[in-house]
Amino acid sequence: MICVFLVATYTDGQPTESAEWFCKWLEEASTDFRYGKTFLKGMRYAVFGLGNSVYVGHYNTVSKNIDKWLWMLSAATHMCPPKLTALFGFQEELMESSSDAESSAEEEKSRGSVIDMEDLGNVMNRMKKAKVKTKPCSSTVLTYRYKLIGSHSGVKLCRWTKSMLRGRGGCYKHTFYGIESHRCMETTPSLACANKCVFCWRHNTNPVGTEWRWKMDPAEKIIQEAVENHRNMIRQFRGVPGVRPERFEEGLTVKHCALSLVGEPIMYPEIHSFLRLLHQQNISSFLVTNAQFPEEIRSLVPVTQLYVSVDASTKDSLKKIDRPLFKDFWQRFLDSLRALGEKQQRTVYRLTLVKAWNVDELKAYADLIALGQPDFIEVKGVTYCGESSASSLTMANVPWHEEVVYFVQQLANLLPDYEIACEHEHSNCLLLAHHKFKVDGEWWTWIDYERFQELIQEYEESGGTKSFSAMDYMAKTPSWAIFGARERGFDPSDTRFQRKNNTKDISGC
Repeated sequence: MICVFLVATYTDGQPTESAEWFCKWLEEASTDFRYGKTFLKGMRYAVFGLGNSVYVGHYNTVSKNIDKWLWMLSAATHMCPPKLTALFGFQEELMESSSDAESSAEEEKSRGSVIDMEDLGNVMNRMKKAKVKTKPCSSTVLTYRYKLIGSHSGVKLCRWTKSMLRGRGGCYKHTFYGIESHRCMETTPSLACANKCVFCWRHNTNPVGTEWRWKMDPAEKIIQEAVENHRNMIRQFRGVPGVRPERFEEGLTVKHCALSLVGEPIMYPEIHSFLRLLHQQNISSFLVTNAQFPEEIRSLVPVTQLYVSVDASTKDSLKKIDRPLFKDFWQRFLDSLRALGEKQQRTVYRLTLVKAWNVDELKAYADLIALGQPDFIEVKGVTYCGESSASSLTMANVPWHEEVVYFVQQLANLLPDYEIACEHEHSNCLLLAHHKFKVDGEWWTWIDYERFQELIQEYEESGGTKSFSAMDYMAKTPSWAIFGARERGFDPSDTRFQRKNNTKDISGC
C-alpha cells in the first residue's frame, strides 16, 4: 500500500488551512524523541506538490518539507530515489505560449528530479505539448466572457459600457475625467501579470510571470481584433429595451481604451507600437501598471493618462496584498513611483482600500505620494468578487463609502498640494487632485480629448522633440462631478438604476 500526499503551497511558503494541522504535527513528530526515528518504518509514500515555479523562494516548499519529515521518520519514497519524492508544480499559466528557445531550455530542466506541471506533457505525451501552448489560459479566461485575441491578449465589455448604453450612468472615469463609458474599450495586450493581488476580480486565473516568454502577436493584429470584437459585443445591444439609440450608434466607434482588463500591459514588448496605433485611430489611452517595471515606465511613450497601482504603503503590506513574484518587489515599486514622477503627461496613483489590511497607513501613503508626485490620486474601496481559493478576502474587508471618504479626508490633511476634487459614490471612489488643476477656484480634472490627439500627433511628427504636459489638455469639471455636490458624482443626464436582486456583476475597470 502506498500513501499519496497531494499538497499545495500557499503564500510565503505556508501550507493551506486544511493542511496546517497535519504539517505542524508531522514536523513536531520528526524531531520528537517519543516517536522515535523509525516511527513510520515500513510506510511507502509519494508526494504530489501543487505549486508555481515563478515563486522561486517558496516553490513547493510544503511538499519538500513533508517529504523531508516523512523520510526523517523512516518512511520510504515510491518510484523515486531515496530521500526524494517527485514534486510536480502546477502552474496557472499552463496554457501559456512560450518561445521555442525557452521550450528547449525547459525540456532540459525537466530531466532533473523536479518536474513542472507545464513540462509534464513532455514526459506523458510529447504530441500534446504544441497544442497546449497555443491557447493561453482559454478555459479560465472564457469563464469571465473575455474575447481572446491571438495568444496573449483579450477584450471584454465593461459593465459600465452596458450601463451607459442604457442611460443608467457611467463609470468613475466618466465623472473624474469625462470618458464616455459607452465608447470605452477595455482590453489588454498581455494577460500575464507579475502580481497575484488578493482583490484581483479575475481570481488570478490569468498567467503570471516576471518576464515576457510567450509567442508575440503584432500590435496591429491585437488592435484590429480588439476593436472588431468590441463592436460585435456592442451590436448585441441593438434593439435591447432601454438602450438609447444615439448611444448605441456612438458606441460602435471606440473613443477610449482602458488598458486595465487584466495582466500587466507594459510587459508586452510592442506596447509602444500598440499605443501609437491607438492614437492614430483617435483613441485615447488609459494605461494601468502594477509598479514592478520601472524602466519600462521611464521609456514609455506618452499616453493620455498613466496609472500606477499603489495597493499598500509598506513593504510587508504590499507583499501581503499584491503577492508579487519579484524578490526585489519593494525596490521595483519605489523606483516605479520615481519613474512616474518623471513623466510629463497626466499621472495617477490608484489606491485600493482593503479594510483591516491597508487603511491605517496614512503617513506612509503620504510619503509615497511625495515620492512620485502624481497629478491625481484615486482612492477606491476594494470590490468583493466572491469566494475564491486564490484569495482570503471577505465582505468584511470592503469599506463603506463613508469610510473611504473619511480616509481620503485624513489623507488630504497630510498633503498640502492636494485636495478632494471629485466623488463617484456609485463606485465607492474619490479623487484627490493637485492644486494646479484648480484654476480660479474651479476644478479642471476633465480631459480635452481632441486637444490631446492634436498634441500627440505633433509629438510624433517632431520625432518626440515637441513635448507637452498635462496642463495642455485639461478641461473644466462639471459641477455635478465635484466632491460635495448633491449628485455625488452621478451624471444627472442619466437615471440611477437600483438592482432588485442580489446578483452581483463583478465586471468593470
